[in-house]
Amino acid sequence: MDVIEPRGGTWQVGHGRSVELGGVACIMGILNATPDSFSDGGRYASVEAAVAESLKMVAEGASIVDIGGESTRPGATPVDALEEQRRILPVIEELARRSNCLISVDTYRSETARLAVDAGAHIVNDVWGAQKDPAIARVAAETRSGLCMMHTGRERETLPDVIEDQFLFLRRSLEIARGAGVADGAIVLDPGFGFAKDGPENMILMARFAELMSLGFPLLVGTSRKRFVRGAIGRADPEPDIASAATSVLLRERGADIFRVHNVPANRDALMIADAMRRALQGERW
Repeated sequence: MDVIEPRGGTWQVGHGRSVELGGVACIMGILNATPDSFSDGGRYASVEAAVAESLKMVAEGASIVDIGGESTRPGATPVDALEEQRRILPVIEELARRSNCLISVDTYRSETARLAVDAGAHIVNDVWGAQKDPAIARVAAETRSGLCMMHTGRERETLPDVIEDQFLFLRRSLEIARGAGVADGAIVLDPGFGFAKDGPENMILMARFAELMSLGFPLLVGTSRKRFVRGAIGRADPEPDIASAATSVLLRERGADIFRVHNVPANRDALMIADAMRRALQGERW
């Protein structure tokens, strides 16, 4: 299999910051300030615990910390905007005070996104691709924040071909973002592994991932500890981090730029090997 060069480039994010993509895989650490997330729900319920874990991930090699206040796992109990904000805004404020790391807010609500950016977040990460609450794109445009828009198959009919459905959904997300005034340089796309996709569909999406590069935007992936990863190894391991790191390497070889993960060191080291191989193919020696 040929190794695909990631799109790379400069991702423009909020508060005058940017992220250089391409040469080295970018790691986004996951911080769930929730009681019911599938992997780490309840571990970081206090502000101090959440900030301490965030700082630990940064020390381990995460460039971005993604903070969410509502679980997106299937069957999770919905929370309202006020509860979501109560969980995450103090964490964002304190982390911004104590670290220069980039902060992403995992929300689909425009109101929460605006408050999070005001509190110090640089990136809005929307698992509904700006299609649940399109005003979130206007928030990103007005605050000049980075905007990550994810594909989902939830609450709609999907096309039989997983890649065709990616193009259908994500092109609509791009229309919304551009219509709201979001600059192309602020946009990253995410194919939404695990979101209304069964095990084989996720594997096909991974195998054909490079086809998504024709969309013309940097690509973020989140396979960490997903159900399809546990299914592929044939056991109900709640933290299948070696297998998750294997998916990161496969997706790096197919052009992914940013990796949203729970276990930063495992993915960091695996991705360093993938990047070293790519550099060696380009003639670099060390």
